[in-house]
Amino acid sequence: MSTSNPSTTCENALWSWRIERTEVSSSFSISHATRDGLRPIWTKIGVEKLGERQDIPLPRGPFDVAVILVGVTHPGNLGAICRTMLNFGFEDLRLVNPKCSPQDGETRARAKHASRLLDEVKVFADIPAASTDCSSIIGTSGKREVGEKTLFRHYLYPWDMVERMTDTKGRVALVFGEEGKGLSTDELGQCDYFVTLPTWEGYPIANLSHAVNALLYEIQRSRVQSTQGNDPGLPDIVPLEVRLDPSVRDALVKAIHQFATGLSSSPERQQSIEQTLRRTLLKGSPSTEESTRLIGAFVEATSALEFVSDDDAWMKGHRRKLR
Repeated sequence: MSTSNPSTTCENALWSWRIERTEVSSSFSISHATRDGLRPIWTKIGVEKLGERQDIPLPRGPFDVAVILVGVTHPGNLGAICRTMLNFGFEDLRLVNPKCSPQDGETRARAKHASRLLDEVKVFADIPAASTDCSSIIGTSGKREVGEKTLFRHYLYPWDMVERMTDTKGRVALVFGEEGKGLSTDELGQCDYFVTLPTWEGYPIANLSHAVNALLYEIQRSRVQSTQGNDPGLPDIVPLEVRLDPSVRDALVKAIHQFATGLSSSPERQQSIEQTLRRTLLKGSPSTEESTRLIGAFVEATSALEFVSDDDAWMKGHRRKLR
C-alpha cells in the first residue's frame, strides 16, 4: 500500500508546472500550459479497489478490547456489530447466551467482509466466564438514575472511559445487554464500572449496534490521535494537522497578485481583487497541497490572460516571477 506522497516540481522557471500525487486510492498527474490553447491535461494512473479490507495488521493501542454481547437477539444487529468492530480495528467478539445464531444468513449478510469474526466468535454461559482474561470489565447502559443521590448507576462518558482504559492497560471488556432490555442490575453488578452515551434524556436508549459503534469509535479516535503514522495498522493517510509551508504561502500570494494585476488596468480594482482573494483563501487555512494546486490555477489563468492580449510575457517572463 502506498501512502500520500505529494510532490511539486517546477521546470524551466515554472514554464512546465506539474503536480504529482500518490495516495491509497489513486495516482494523479497534472501538466498544463501548452502554447496552443493552455489546456490542462489530467491523467489518472490506476485506482485501487476501495471498500474492502487492506492487507495491513489491526491497530494496536495501550489496551486490548473484548466486546461481550449478553443475550443478543437480532441477527441483523449481530452482523452489524461484526462489521463495525472490524471497521474500527477490533476482532475479539464474545457472546453470552446468544438468542440468535452466528451462522444465520441475515447475520452473515450484515457482517459483509467481517464475517470471519463470526467464524471465530466464542460463546460463554455468563459474564465472569467471558471475561476471565480481562483486567477491567465495563458495563454499558442508557438507563440513568436522575437526582443528586445516585446509589448504583455511576456512569462515565465515553471519553472519560477511554482515559481510564488507557491507565488500566491489559485487556478491557465492554459488556452490552440484550436489545430492548439492556444489562440487568445483577449483570451490571458483575462489572467494575459503567459507561453511558451522551444521548438526549428525552430518548436515551440507543440501538445495540449503534451503541457498540459509538464506543468503539471513541476508542479508535484516541488511537488515531496518539499513534497514527507510528502504528503499522494506522497508516498516515489522512493528515491530523493541516499545514501551509511558508514558501508555498509566499508563492500563492505572488500568484494572486499577478492574477489580479492581469485582470484590470485600474490599480484600485487590482488591489480590491487581490485583497479579496488573498483574505478569502488564506482565511480558509489551505494546506500546502491545496495551495500548490491554487498556485497552478492562478499561474495558468494569468498566462491565459496574457496570451489572449498578445502579451509575450505569458511565455517569457510571467512564470519566472514565482521563483
